[in-house]
Amino acid sequence: MSFVLVGPADDVPKGTAIQVEVGDIEVAVVHADDDNFYAVRDECSHAAVALSEGEVDGCTLECWLHGSRFDLRTGAPTGLPATEPVAAFAVELRDGDLYVSTTPSNGVNP
Repeated sequence: MSFVLVGPADDVPKGTAIQVEVGDIEVAVVHADDDNFYAVRDECSHAAVALSEGEVDGCTLECWLHGSRFDLRTGAPTGLPATEPVAAFAVELRDGDLYVSTTPSNGVNP
C-alpha cells in the first residue's frame, strides 16, 4: 500500500476537516472526536459538494448541504439523503505528519 504525505497533524485541529490532494483525488482529512485521523473522498455521494466543509460529530462527517452523514471509519452513509458510501482511505501518523493511502480501504472507487 502506497502512502502520500499530506502535511502536519497540527494543521487539523480536533473536530475539524481539511481538504488535501492525494494524487488527483480531493480527500477530506478529519481529526475525529476519538482523537484519530480519518480520510474520505471529499465529495458527498448525494450532492457532489465538499464534505470537508461539513461538521464533524464523533466519528461521522455531516455534509453541509443536505445533512447526509458518513462514518469516517468505513465511508458508509449513516444518515439520509445519501445512500451510497464514499471512498475511505487509511491514514498513518508518522513523526507528527499525516500520510494518506492512495488506495481506498473500503473498495469504493473514488
